[in-house]
Amino acid sequence: MRAGKARRVSNADDRTTARRALVVIGLVLATALALAFVYATRRVLVWAVVAAFFAVALKPAVDWLQRRFVRRRAVATLLVFLAAFVVLAVLATVILVPLLDELGRFADRGPELLRDARAGRGPVGQLLERTGARRYVSEHSDQLRDAGSRLRQPAVGVLRGVLETVAGLVTVVVLAYLMVLESPRITGSLLAAVGDGAGERLRRVGREVSRTVNGYLTGNLLISVICGLLTFLVLALTGVPFAGVIALLVAVADLIPLVGATIGAVLAAGAGFLHSSTAGIIVLVFFVVYQQVENHLLQPLILSRAVRLNPLTVLLSVLLAAELAGLLGALLAIPAAGIVQILLREYGPRRLNPPPPADPGEPPPPAVPPRGPAGPATSRG
Repeated sequence: MRAGKARRVSNADDRTTARRALVVIGLVLATALALAFVYATRRVLVWAVVAAFFAVALKPAVDWLQRRFVRRRAVATLLVFLAAFVVLAVLATVILVPLLDELGRFADRGPELLRDARAGRGPVGQLLERTGARRYVSEHSDQLRDAGSRLRQPAVGVLRGVLETVAGLVTVVVLAYLMVLESPRITGSLLAAVGDGAGERLRRVGREVSRTVNGYLTGNLLISVICGLLTFLVLALTGVPFAGVIALLVAVADLIPLVGATIGAVLAAGAGFLHSSTAGIIVLVFFVVYQQVENHLLQPLILSRAVRLNPLTVLLSVLLAAELAGLLGALLAIPAAGIVQILLREYGPRRLNPPPPADPGEPPPPAVPPRGPAGPATSRG
């Protein structure tokens, strides 16, 4: 009797162990398949994430236009996207036309600059002479010529990269357009599926995400414009040639969080030192001062209400996103980290979620009187 009962208990334990082992194996296989799927489709996923950010940024404008002027959402979405394309085209024209003009002037002066550099004359020649680069070029001219011929060979790879970039841009635009166009239908279906309580939370999360993305994009663009204008002013006052093109490149580089201003500083200071030592020192001092102003005044003033992140989180998010998606990943890293922070605050464990900072204009909550050993004191009349 006891032996039979012991066998039944042992068989039940064996079945429980087998089920647990199968569950663990299934979870491991599902995780491996999910990771393999993400790795295989990482390019499409990156395009979808970038399109989602653009959709979140353009959706408020579409909603406003639909409420005020255009009743049909398809027409409102088309008008907003056309306006965005016009703005981007104007910016590209402002950047590319002076750049092509300056490149044409540089190409016209190219033979003269090359003769001066070979002879050790002019700013480029003097720089090559001081650094010993002219002697190295003359001693290794055959090796440099072979390296240049090897660089011209992978033209097919460069063409393929250009075609993939164009295809990615078209895909991102189409995805963003469809996301904005179908957002009311998707949002309504999702809210109807989750119910009233969870739906209100989702609405709150959506408002916070939209505020974070729009605040970051507009604030970062404003900071880059300020950086470009000040750079152009300093370069023009010091007489550095190609001041407009350099200032535009610095403004574009400043869009990259944390390291963009440093990249722009290296570019502008290098152009300044090529012009003269005095100009290079002035430009370098300007960027040292400007970076302190941007980090401690402009960014906290403009971005503090949009994305509340500590510097360590910003640096890690920028590095990881740049490794995953390159330049676009670095540009979108901070709003992505802000969205993750919003989701953790809403859906994470309550003990890990500190309360949001209080509004300075809001009066403090009333003080609770301390309780004595026997409970709160009561008065009897």
